[in-house]
Amino acid sequence: MGWKFQTDRPIYAQLVEQVKQKIITGVYPPGSKMPSVRELAAEASVNPNTMQRAFSQLEQEGLLYTQRTSGRFVTEDQGRITAMKEELARELIRSFLENMEQLGYTSSQAQELIAKSRKEGAGHES
Repeated sequence: MGWKFQTDRPIYAQLVEQVKQKIITGVYPPGSKMPSVRELAAEASVNPNTMQRAFSQLEQEGLLYTQRTSGRFVTEDQGRITAMKEELARELIRSFLENMEQLGYTSSQAQELIAKSRKEGAGHES
């Protein structure tokens, strides 16, 4: 998964979100050593200080921890990772429902549309 940034939001906040997603999806598995700040900054084409700020935020949230001489690691707390996954999913749902409301759909109508779309998609997966 490449690094993509929007111009309307702080880069460090987007880095936090993207690293969280990589942890949640297993790109960075629980207990694994993270690439260095400089490596990830170069990969994402951002300033190392910006990546450091993102890492600090992830440490505060309990998703990363530092071992003095060994570097940073992903938490082994699967419950914490699962909770973060659910939190991100809820944010996506909230955003989706807000967008649907702007189109004039109620929550019930949005759910019906999702169900209809899934049925239509199931016919194309064969």
